[in-house]
Amino acid sequence: MSGETTIEGLLQKAYNSLKDAGADTALRFLQEALKEDYEHQEVLFALKCLTWWLDKLKRLEDFRSPYEKGGYILAQWKIFQVFQERISEAAGSSFDSCQFAVRHYVFSLALSSFGEALGESQQDPEVMLQVGRCYKGVGNYEEAVKYLELAARAKREDSGALAEMADTKALLGDSRAAKVLFREAFFLNPQGIDLQSMESEMILRLKEKTAELGYGGQELAEWIPVYGCLWGVFSIKRELKPVELGGLKQSILTLENDLRGSSDAGILKPRLINRYFRLIDHYENVRDNSEAVEETMLKIKFIDPAIYEQYRN
Repeated sequence: MSGETTIEGLLQKAYNSLKDAGADTALRFLQEALKEDYEHQEVLFALKCLTWWLDKLKRLEDFRSPYEKGGYILAQWKIFQVFQERISEAAGSSFDSCQFAVRHYVFSLALSSFGEALGESQQDPEVMLQVGRCYKGVGNYEEAVKYLELAARAKREDSGALAEMADTKALLGDSRAAKVLFREAFFLNPQGIDLQSMESEMILRLKEKTAELGYGGQELAEWIPVYGCLWGVFSIKRELKPVELGGLKQSILTLENDLRGSSDAGILKPRLINRYFRLIDHYENVRDNSEAVEETMLKIKFIDPAIYEQYRN
């Protein structure tokens, strides 16, 4: 058996061990592979990833509750993504098999903690949200949707819960439901959505294309729904209920007043435009409202002529 074949076999054994939560066993296989070739890029990459996690997971003993343990693991995952991106660039490869195995290991570990917390919490919606996120993380989208739907039902005004469900629906191929849920989530509160945790091609491409226009940070989240409407991603429209319409108009009035007296246009302007789009959608679903549509369009033209022209065309 050639050295390369041996290394490939050891790598596969390491990845399989990680998927079964056997981090120590995975480490031994990787160390064996390193003895075969101490310059093998994927082995070095995998060792860096695994040792990073083994070091961070030593702190789990500092947390008493399973919910805190799960929260710590997911918080470290965000930090790890930055680390992983950096070493991927240095290696010139993302080594997808390794990334998948590490991801499965981390989210399975977090799922174990949140599952224990769920048993103690009597169906707490926040715990159900985290369980759903973890199932999404390990690729079990059907199970993820079950928990995310329960969480979103209990947390109706939580844009983060809605976005997670939208993302999972998109991963399952239900694009219509995903578009509806994403639009609702970004309307409720773009800042409450964890863009880093979104995985579906639908939202990743929208995020990427919006960022290419020069938006970043908090502004990026506010402009995503605007361009989502302009580019036809958030294309499902509906008539609002009377109480929703009243709340929307009040929200628009407040934002108009805030925008006049604020220098923070980077946040307020796209948020207001998003609400104008929502109002136009409603009017277009109600007969004999062409004048109201035109009036709203002129308001968009006043605060951003470029967006007005794109929407008009």
